[in-house]
Amino acid sequence: MEKGNQDRFFSHNQKKIIAELGEKKLLEALRKMLLIRNFEVRGESAYLQGKIGGFFHSYMGQEAIQVSAVQVFGPKNWWITSYRCHALALLLGATSDELMAELFGRITGNAKGRGGSMHFYTDRMLGGFGVVAGQIPAATGAAFALKYQNIKDQAAICFLGDGAVAQGVFHESLNMASLWDLPCIFIIENNHWGMGTAIEKAVCVKRLAEDKAPSFNIKGYTLDGMDYFNCYAGFKEIYQEVIKTSRPVLVEAITDRFRGHSISDPGLYRTKEELKETMVRGPLILLRDALIEAKILDEATYKEMDKEMREKMIASLEYADESPWPDPISLEEDVFAP
Repeated sequence: MEKGNQDRFFSHNQKKIIAELGEKKLLEALRKMLLIRNFEVRGESAYLQGKIGGFFHSYMGQEAIQVSAVQVFGPKNWWITSYRCHALALLLGATSDELMAELFGRITGNAKGRGGSMHFYTDRMLGGFGVVAGQIPAATGAAFALKYQNIKDQAAICFLGDGAVAQGVFHESLNMASLWDLPCIFIIENNHWGMGTAIEKAVCVKRLAEDKAPSFNIKGYTLDGMDYFNCYAGFKEIYQEVIKTSRPVLVEAITDRFRGHSISDPGLYRTKEELKETMVRGPLILLRDALIEAKILDEATYKEMDKEMREKMIASLEYADESPWPDPISLEEDVFAP
């Protein structure tokens, strides 16, 4: 993470947040992060063994963002994200069994084996999108539907990567959301590299949200995407504002991915030393250490939680591997236009 970013982040009081949430909710947040991390680790292993085809975009290193967002906003809103969609589906009710089976292309999968890694969904998650920035107008449409139906206690939540910011549909959607006063929270998960291009070579401003938001006449915020507490504090205020004003906001969560753009990307654009420095300040480590310091957690309990999630994912791998393949005769079923 670039030095000096700390001055840009939303201010927060960690001790106050710990007192507000209490032991149960904080441990649940940690458990969710461990769930995501272990799902990605086991999924990556299966991919490298040739059991998963297509693409595999890991969310490792970014867990604090979506865990805190779902905890603050609640599942009742409309959610949408990019092709890096494993974590959000897990957080919004999809089981690790059905998601792993989907990765394996099996009939018991989340989309009956038809979607694969990039197209998970739930009843409140409008899907992962395989096209860069393709989810942004869909989220704007979901926010319009809420406005049209006069639903005032919900918002549309849209996650996008830094690589989507230079796409034309990003500007068109934010312009329309502002013109029509739509309750939409656009969250840029800035992991710096897009598909492999440094952000400063792709976007002409330094602060993706705070510098771009004024051109749409909306507010922009910058969060530390590695810090669960900073994300929680920022999202809490942001959600209250959006529900109160029915106006869109733009958020930049500065983070780092622990893998390449996808598993097939060796990530040669950064050094091993840079990656190691990033991983030392990973979201799981930061939250674990904070809870240990607050005497909510100890090392033994953390290891037991991690073991529990690891065993859960191993069981999901076995479930997926033993599940049947779709019958070829069903090829034209469950599609919009056979």
